[in-house]
Amino acid sequence: MDKFIHLLFWVRGFFFPESCALCGKNLINVSEICYCLCQECLSLIEEQFNASQEEKKCNLCNKTLISEIETCLLCRNGTLYSYDRLWTLFPYTGKFRTLLTAYKFGKKLALANYFTEKVINLIQETAELKEVCLIPVPPRPGKIKNTGWDQVDYLVRRISKLSKGSIRVYRCLERRKSKIQKQLNRKDRLENMKGRIFLNDIVPLTAIVIDDVITTGSTIEVCSSVLKDAGAQKVYGLCLFYD
Repeated sequence: MDKFIHLLFWVRGFFFPESCALCGKNLINVSEICYCLCQECLSLIEEQFNASQEEKKCNLCNKTLISEIETCLLCRNGTLYSYDRLWTLFPYTGKFRTLLTAYKFGKKLALANYFTEKVINLIQETAELKEVCLIPVPPRPGKIKNTGWDQVDYLVRRISKLSKGSIRVYRCLERRKSKIQKQLNRKDRLENMKGRIFLNDIVPLTAIVIDDVITTGSTIEVCSSVLKDAGAQKVYGLCLFYD
């Protein structure tokens, strides 16, 4: 990561002391402050992350496979997606779930630096994702007013900054008011989201729709459908956490 960015987070950590997002230990080291993780927790997370990346996953929806076949049962049975392929980084369990909670609700902003490095590495190392536009899933109307921020938009701003602009961010989607998705199943979520995502600009030919967590996949699906209907040729999905 850029040394200047390291310094900025260290200065903020010096005047406003931070604690580890996982264990609560006071952070002093520059890299610890920059990631909001103590060295012990960072090592543990990295070990678990590397192990999760070794798991064999469906080459369409990215779900963990229990067989040697390259696609999961749902995808083999004809489940259709508007996106061409989905990538995910962290399982939404255990310490990883604690990480997202600390970032999303605890506003541990430095965690975005850790997530950002993983996203940039994935994009740079994946042939399909090079030279494409990153499109954040739009927040619900009133979300920023109620919570003070949008965790997905903050993440993409960090990605643009740390990639030195090589990863382009394109905010061409907006969202109308709808029911809260949390208590709905996939079918109801898809129905709830229909007509709620709309365009505010011309769509790029290739795009990556990015969100923080995927459960049923309905939000990524609807966003991808809107982009495809408007002329996008390739649309990929990318989520930090998968449930």
